[in-house]
Amino acid sequence: MAFFCYHRDRSDSMALRRELLEEHWSYMDRYAAQMIARGPTFAADGDIPTGSVHILDLPDPAAARAFAFDEPNYQAGAYRDVLLRRWRNTLGRTMWDFPGGRTGGNRYLVLGLGAGQAADLDVPPDRPDLIAYGPLLSDDGATWLGTAALVRAADPDEARAVLIPDRYAEIEVHDWAFGGRPS
Repeated sequence: MAFFCYHRDRSDSMALRRELLEEHWSYMDRYAAQMIARGPTFAADGDIPTGSVHILDLPDPAAARAFAFDEPNYQAGAYRDVLLRRWRNTLGRTMWDFPGGRTGGNRYLVLGLGAGQAADLDVPPDRPDLIAYGPLLSDDGATWLGTAALVRAADPDEARAVLIPDRYAEIEVHDWAFGGRPS
């Protein structure tokens, strides 16, 4: 089953993240075969990391919690909180299969935090710019809690438009980049 994990940085965590970079990558290397998507989010200036996204297949919610809370940056206090939800891979691929490639264009994480009846359960039509897309679900997969998408778009407003605005309590848009060890 797939899980969406978003570790949000503390505002003063940059030095600690730099110090733990190799530990973070080594930890993530253990999960390379299960990764659907990964990468950092950034402040509007594009230089300062604000979080870390990981979407991966794991056996159960307990394994997902272990992944999220054993992560070296989390253990050291670099993150202020963690959003961890089951996720359905509606595109049926990884970010490395995205036809648009790793570079070119602006990339965003779009999080729609649910309010009421489920929305955006299916892939929006005519959106070749979707890198990853799917609903956020409860641990048992029965309750819709929102939607998470990674998208290439001209700007944050275009990225936000991938979701139906009045169906969510809140929609967050974060600058995002393909992650992983540099080649």
